[in-house]
Amino acid sequence: MITRRQTLILASGIGLCSSRVAGQQVSAKVPRIGVISTTASTYPGYAAFGRALKQLGYVEGQNVLIEARFAAGQLDRLSGFAAEMVALQVDLIAVVGAVTVQAARQATTTIPIVFTVVLDPVEDGLVLDAQRPGGNVTGATNFDPAQPRAQMRLLKQIVPGLARVAILGDAGVPNILDRANWKAAEAEGLRPQSIRLQGAAEDIDAVFASIRDEHAGAVLALEVPAVGPHAKRIIALATAARLPTMFPGDSFFYGPMLSYGSSLSAAMMRMASLVDRILKGARPGDLPIEVVTEHKLSIDLRIARELHVQLAAAHESGCGPSRTSASCRPTSAAER
Repeated sequence: MITRRQTLILASGIGLCSSRVAGQQVSAKVPRIGVISTTASTYPGYAAFGRALKQLGYVEGQNVLIEARFAAGQLDRLSGFAAEMVALQVDLIAVVGAVTVQAARQATTTIPIVFTVVLDPVEDGLVLDAQRPGGNVTGATNFDPAQPRAQMRLLKQIVPGLARVAILGDAGVPNILDRANWKAAEAEGLRPQSIRLQGAAEDIDAVFASIRDEHAGAVLALEVPAVGPHAKRIIALATAARLPTMFPGDSFFYGPMLSYGSSLSAAMMRMASLVDRILKGARPGDLPIEVVTEHKLSIDLRIARELHVQLAAAHESGCGPSRTSASCRPTSAAER
């Protein structure tokens, strides 16, 4: 059984920053952490990672150096970033996403790699066993197998008569999440339209022409790299077409009508804890993969009213209807 931990997103923190500060004098013994992510540096999870490091006693420029690289959906940059980290002789590489783990593993088999946002590290071939990963890889993920169906049920609650849902994935990553959401839609009596975006170069206007042609009644964006660069455009086009949008749990800052799911920020904070243990001498291959299942629901009530959708889901979850937006954390299936 994979270890499950509940974590809290804490309010104060620091952001990630580069260690290349003019005139900075740091001892050679200070550990250097490489960070490689598929998305942009503005995603809330990275600030959470920095806050967790600070709480563990790490101060950038004093007792730790951070080398951060963000692909912003351009997955072809990952191999180059991984090679940079090896050349910089970092002590550890913290990565976001399975494709990033693969790029880091191709660059090194000796530098410890700690990941998050990997759906199934065993199925993806990243580790042999979740309890004893072996090699130089371990991590914490926020994947909840029950989340896709919970999202579909929530969409059905707020969109009466919903029959078809467009699911936006990423052509550049394994399609495990796409398949899970397709099956969840069918299990809830919905007809899924799966669209795998081609990264930052995707023509979103053409995507929405396809969504209109298929008569989708809602748009679900998955937690994949290709969504971020297009998030605001996706939301604008969907709202103009009077289509409710649902994004992953930490993605409310993009401005969708709904965001729901397990927290990437919480998983990033657990990743920081694993980084700390490895820097203090633990071997990554001996540390079990952790699964973080804190859930977060946020609803933009202004958009909901504009689209005339039902707000029963917000009331049932304890989100107040008087605010422009509502945020709450319903209990997970494991807690009920």
